[in-house]
Amino acid sequence: MKIVVLISANSEWRAAKELYPNLEIQHSPYGEFAETTLNVKRLTLFHGGWGKISAAATAQYAIDHFHPDLLINLGTCGGFAGRIETGTVILVERTLVYDIIEQMSDSAVAIEHYATDIDLSWLDRAEHRPPSAVRGLLVSADRDILPADIPVLIEKYDASAADWESGAIAWVAKKNNTRLLILRGVTDLVGGDGGEAYGKIEIFHERTKTVMRELFRQLPGWLSAVRL
Repeated sequence: MKIVVLISANSEWRAAKELYPNLEIQHSPYGEFAETTLNVKRLTLFHGGWGKISAAATAQYAIDHFHPDLLINLGTCGGFAGRIETGTVILVERTLVYDIIEQMSDSAVAIEHYATDIDLSWLDRAEHRPPSAVRGLLVSADRDILPADIPVLIEKYDASAADWESGAIAWVAKKNNTRLLILRGVTDLVGGDGGEAYGKIEIFHERTKTVMRELFRQLPGWLSAVRL
């Protein structure tokens, strides 16, 4: 089974390399990648880059270059205060890109065009999977969460967390009929008073290390639940 693990943000990639300090780093037109083994499963770790442009380009590159049976995206996200807790791992079953503004017609049509339902039917029964993750929606935009956006995102989409890349990765994977697993951990919360990591990026960096460590700890359990 060929497995590619896309890791988006620079901080997430640094954390992954700290977890696996003996990686033999190789280079692609888009970023670094390396091969490793996790519980006898061979993985290609690929730095996908931050934001929707890099996420879409590197997802397509990884699919074309490595021909994975399974594409995995491990990373972080921000949570909406009062809706989710720091440290929660989200098993993403639907993505939505919400920063699309259509002035000539209806933005909702454009947003729905890029919304993606992720088929997870190939995952084995729930009792075979790590118990701590929650299934749900993850919304994406090329920006950090704006407190003013939160009420609308809750009212329209029942959202609880957001990131920069999942929407693009999910859309590309579905277009290529590639199985996709997205696991994102909440590093920080944003509410009406702002974000706890805003202006304090060291909080994000430190919590990213914790989230990535936990995601890689859980990953063997997820891989054992895969039915291809």
